[in-house]
Amino acid sequence: MSAEGLISPDRLWAAAEVMGQPGPVPAVPGVYGWRFTEPPYEGLPTDELLYVGIAPRHMATRSSTQNLRTRVRYHFRGNAEGSTLRLTLGCLLGLELRRVGSGKRMTFGKQGEAELTEWLAEHAQVCWVEHVEPWHMESELIGELDLPLNLDQNQHNAFHAQLKEIRAKARQRARELPIGE
Repeated sequence: MSAEGLISPDRLWAAAEVMGQPGPVPAVPGVYGWRFTEPPYEGLPTDELLYVGIAPRHMATRSSTQNLRTRVRYHFRGNAEGSTLRLTLGCLLGLELRRVGSGKRMTFGKQGEAELTEWLAEHAQVCWVEHVEPWHMESELIGELDLPLNLDQNQHNAFHAQLKEIRAKARQRARELPIGE
């Protein structure tokens, strides 16, 4: 499969479809791309590819249990500690990042994560392509496309510095607050 399936997909999938059983997302390695019908931050476009991710994450660890299905579902219903996309979106949407548990993990707490899950259900659309070595495709896409929500390998993007600062400020605020739920 080629990157064209992410850039100009035949179909975009919403949370309700992806989270159904058995669901359309295959349990194989690949690259996924996200679009939003409402921008998560002023000035960002709608209905354009804004973020790409891969599963499994590391090329050296082929024993990873991550695949397209587990990663895409986690982004829709997980938490900010385990999802860079959720962390970025929550920060851009102004949700309060909090230290949780022992204080080393950071999420948006039960309420904030629920709000983010609801926002994703209403506004997020995802597509994917299968790829046996997704890290190669991810690097190419980040290097060639305007993907403002990707930070890794994306210092050339015009939104990179602003996004990095927004996330850093949210983390700093979280460190100053008491440990949450």
